[in-house]
Amino acid sequence: MTDIETSNDEIIERNFDERTEEDKEAFLTQTWCNACQAADLGMVEPKEYELNGVVIVEGKCKKCGEVSLTEVADESTDGEWEDER
Repeated sequence: MTDIETSNDEIIERNFDERTEEDKEAFLTQTWCNACQAADLGMVEPKEYELNGVVIVEGKCKKCGEVSLTEVADESTDGEWEDER
């Protein structure tokens, strides 16, 4: 456990392979890498989990190998900004 994590952080494993082929392709290709500072480099070794109510797809950047995280938008709020509610 790192200093950032607390005992309240509960990780719930999810199965990335249960997503549709279209969704999987989008998550694996439409990425942002903080290390490369570039979009759509691709992701390998995806795993999906829920952390504190947020669904995350985590993998490694195809170009540099650094961890890449994608927060999955909730369809009920997709496109809404926090201050627009």
